[in-house]
Amino acid sequence: MSSAYPQIHLVRHGETAWSLSGQHTGRTDMPLTVAGEAAARGVAQRLAGLSFSAVWSSPSQRAYNTSVLAGFGGESVRNDDLQEWDYGAYEGRTTKDILAERPGWNVFRDGCPRGETAADVGARADRIIRQLREAGGSILIFSSAHFLRVLAARWLGLPPEGGALFVLDTASISVLGYEHDPGEPVVRKWNLK
Repeated sequence: MSSAYPQIHLVRHGETAWSLSGQHTGRTDMPLTVAGEAAARGVAQRLAGLSFSAVWSSPSQRAYNTSVLAGFGGESVRNDDLQEWDYGAYEGRTTKDILAERPGWNVFRDGCPRGETAADVGARADRIIRQLREAGGSILIFSSAHFLRVLAARWLGLPPEGGALFVLDTASISVLGYEHDPGEPVVRKWNLK
């Protein structure tokens, strides 16, 4: 389904060793695995024929290298606000391990000690949304799962904690846009593989 209004394509980076093991990867600069590189190259085929007024990437090598392997390296501009959630003391840990010492913990509700809260990530997402709306064109973004989930929630006017309602696989593509006019932001497609 096409739209007369700008569409924002979101690409989660390809697989890393920590995304494969379920470890929280915020600011640790993990490289893509061989499978992650192959999946990133596959993103190029899935975006073939689309044009974008800008391409933005998280500064992490996993996101930026996904943009390069997908064929957008020459256009990709790094933006610090697109970084993944800062997991602080939970960096490199799995949810299972965290729950063993902190039953009931949820990153969207509880945040991370010495890291970010959902409100912190939401503030960065709001800055990106302002930039998207000011740009007024179709933009391609490469980033990480939890940040993109919060971005989608904020796009829809939900609180940052609403990101818990979405899930994203590695090398997935999602599309944010509008329904009848720019006053009606919607999720047009989600988590396409």
